[in-house]
Amino acid sequence: MNYNKFIDHTALKADTTQATITKLCEEAKQYDFASVCVNPTWVSYCADYLKDTDVKICTVIGFPLGANTSKVKAFEAKDAIENGADEVDMVINIGALKDGNTELVYQDIKAVVDASQDHCVKVIIETCLLTDEEKVTVCKLAVKAGATFVKTSTGFSTGGATAQDVALMKATVKDACQVKASGGVRNYADMMAVIEAGATRIGTSAGVQLMNNEESKADY
Repeated sequence: MNYNKFIDHTALKADTTQATITKLCEEAKQYDFASVCVNPTWVSYCADYLKDTDVKICTVIGFPLGANTSKVKAFEAKDAIENGADEVDMVINIGALKDGNTELVYQDIKAVVDASQDHCVKVIIETCLLTDEEKVTVCKLAVKAGATFVKTSTGFSTGGATAQDVALMKATVKDACQVKASGGVRNYADMMAVIEAGATRIGTSAGVQLMNNEESKADY
C-alpha cells in the first residue's frame, strides 16, 4: 500500500522561506501527498502553485500556543479559507482545558468549525501537555463541536505523536472523527506504528524520507 495520501507535507518553522515552500510544493506534487501544511502567510502562494493538482492546502490556526481568543481564531480560519485553504488545523485553548473550563474549550473549537463552514478542521490538542483524562475530555469536545480530526501535536512543544496517544484518541472518537499524528514521525516504522494505532493522516516534514524508507533528522 502507498501511504502518500496519509501525509500532510509540512513546513511551519518561523524562518521558512519562499524557496522552502516552493520545494515543499514540488515534493507534494511529485509524491501526490494529501496536503501541504503551511503557515497562513503562505496559503495563497501554495493554492496558486498547486491549483492543477489534487494536493490540498492545509494551514494552522492559533499556532502554536492556542492562546488567541476564539474571535481571532475564527477570523484567522475564515481569512485562510478565503486565501485558498482547504483544511485548517487549530490549537485548542490548552490553559482553559487544564483549568477544567470545558465550555470555553468547546466554544473555542466550535467558533473555528463554524467559521470554516464545510472545510476540514483538525483540532490540535497538544498531547504532551495533557493527562490521559484531559485527552479524552478534549477529544469528546472536538467531536461535539463538529471537528473532522483530532490531532496529537503542534510539533513545537515538549513532545510529538506516540502510538499510545493515537490509540487513546481513536478509541475515544471512534468513527465520529479521524486522528492525525504529528511531530516525531521520522521513519517508516514510526509511520506504521501510528497508522496501526488509528491515524489516517500524518503531519511531518519528512514525507519524502517516509516514502523512500529513509530516516529523517528533522524535529517535526
